[in-house]
Amino acid sequence: MLRQKNPNLKGHGVSKGKEREQRASIRFKTTLMNTLMDVLRHRPGWVEVKDEGEWDFYWCDVSWLRENFDHTYMDEHVRISHFRNHYELTRKNYMVKNLKRFRKQLEREVGKPEAAKCDFFPKTFELPCEYHLFVEEFRKNPGITWIMKPGTAGRKLTNLELQPARSAITLSSGHEVKTAEEQKEELPVENYVAQRYIENPYLIGGRKFDLRVYVLVMSYIPLRAWLYRDGFARFSNTRFTLNSIDDQYVHLTNVAVQKTSPDYHPKKGCKWMLQRFRQYLASKHGPEAVEGLFSDMDNIFIKSLQSVQKVIISDKHCFELYGYDILIDQDLKPWLLEVNASPSLTASSQEDYELKTCLLEDTLHVVDMEARLTGREKRVGGFDLMWNDGPVSREEGAPDPMGNFVTNTHLGERAEPLRRPQQFRSGAPQAERTSLPSQQAPSLPGCVNDRETQLRQLFHSLQVQKKSSS
Repeated sequence: MLRQKNPNLKGHGVSKGKEREQRASIRFKTTLMNTLMDVLRHRPGWVEVKDEGEWDFYWCDVSWLRENFDHTYMDEHVRISHFRNHYELTRKNYMVKNLKRFRKQLEREVGKPEAAKCDFFPKTFELPCEYHLFVEEFRKNPGITWIMKPGTAGRKLTNLELQPARSAITLSSGHEVKTAEEQKEELPVENYVAQRYIENPYLIGGRKFDLRVYVLVMSYIPLRAWLYRDGFARFSNTRFTLNSIDDQYVHLTNVAVQKTSPDYHPKKGCKWMLQRFRQYLASKHGPEAVEGLFSDMDNIFIKSLQSVQKVIISDKHCFELYGYDILIDQDLKPWLLEVNASPSLTASSQEDYELKTCLLEDTLHVVDMEARLTGREKRVGGFDLMWNDGPVSREEGAPDPMGNFVTNTHLGERAEPLRRPQQFRSGAPQAERTSLPSQQAPSLPGCVNDRETQLRQLFHSLQVQKKSSS
């Protein structure tokens, strides 16, 4: 998206008039007072800008983007943390619409086998526009549980049950999805999605969980996406059962929800790091099954991004750190629940703080405001380049024993513990200890995720190359 200079537009990054390589400092701005602020304030050469000062880097919220993006001039080097119409992927109704369209496109252009690779989201209907289709499906399959979700990510519902044999589907919040005639009389109508509930989730210790995985997109045209090696599993506080379908502590895994449970114990916690989760699965099902699961998750990330590639406004000033929520069922099939444009960066424990600190530091390394990278890197810290206008092979470049292409992803693989940042807030919760089955720290054969060593070697080699070229 190109914008001409206009004296009426608010400009950023233009006051010094220097090339990226010549700037001595990076002026940053953010309104988020959490781990992100800690990382930005302690980054060498970065200076905080308050109020209406000029900035080079703005980790903004989506409300600022909606109100100001089209009225702001940005110099070549300036970066902001969202794409203009990020909601094409992060609003549930838009995400499903784009995935359905992309699946039909693949079936038409490539064939059914390729289109079947998009079958990673539960059957979903947008209400009220697909109300009659939903009612037909609802009556065709009686006894199936459906979950109602608001189309936007701003409000969560707690009641998961749709009452059968009723024309209106009542939610615990008091909202109803009504017939088309009733809807015409009550405007505006809020959009919802009715989604088939996964009734056979994979359980650990009898409890339901989902996975939070981070994907960084630097460009949509061409598509350039990085996958972070670390993430976590979020567990419910109560053992899973379909007999208590309206119990949010059984079915919802959000930490914010679980912490309100009457019997929640902060020292037990409700998170596992992905490395621990991956090792647990390998001990139960074997390495091959786990590799298949994580390969299917890679497919989810790529196909979901491709589904919006032609509709997202790809602006060179924008990047996006997405938080993917994935549910695993008993057959080790991953399901995409939603994609978050603003994943929580507030730490719930010391371990969580360490993960998010490293995640944000590596995000800034990839965004590269300092202009240190060459653009040919396949790995930067904990991020692996998984798509660069096409699939990216592993650093080794060699195929597997069967001659297959090996994707450059290492999700959940780690050979050394995260370092412990020294800036953890004194008021933050104590490190959470889970009561789930204990596992030792993973050490996977052939896996190297020595983050700090890799970063030191990377930036040292870049510095050497710069000196030799000059």
